[in-house]
Amino acid sequence: MKNLPYSIENHLGEKLVFKAAVMEDGEEKVIVENFVQPGAGPVMHVHFKQDESLTVLSGKMGYQVLGEEERFAGPGETVRFNRGVPHRFWNAGEDILNCEGWVKPANSFIYFLTALYNAIDKSGKEAPEAFDGAYLVTRYRTEYDLPGIPVFVKRVIMPITVAIGKLLGKYKHFNDAPAPLR
Repeated sequence: MKNLPYSIENHLGEKLVFKAAVMEDGEEKVIVENFVQPGAGPVMHVHFKQDESLTVLSGKMGYQVLGEEERFAGPGETVRFNRGVPHRFWNAGEDILNCEGWVKPANSFIYFLTALYNAIDKSGKEAPEAFDGAYLVTRYRTEYDLPGIPVFVKRVIMPITVAIGKLLGKYKHFNDAPAPLR
């Protein structure tokens, strides 16, 4: 794990600070703080092996669980996303959304999000760079998922992209990638 505190940012308006790691009930829990620009926030995603909790410090957070209506939280309100439940959140206000919270257990969370933010910045777009995105989604499919990507793309196209990327030597920067959890 990186030395904490540790910050990552992407060009989409998201900054995430990994403030500390603490042991709780025999599992490592990462304490986080985020700063999200208006309209920005992660796409619908799921953590299969982690719970996540965010408390709004300032601003207005929109959030949604897949298949449910959009909801909103303001300062002092806490939203919890249980493992295995697809969700998203975004800044639904006009000022910076600032939240603090935690993710438990930590597992590969810091590594995965750091690599994902880097891949997003590498592409210069909303989606991560194709080879890096395919690598991350394929390698960590037992831990994370993006329900918005069609299953055929995740099961066929992305593994082919990863194989081509390996042949082209595109993954040297992932040499220190932690093993995925099973």
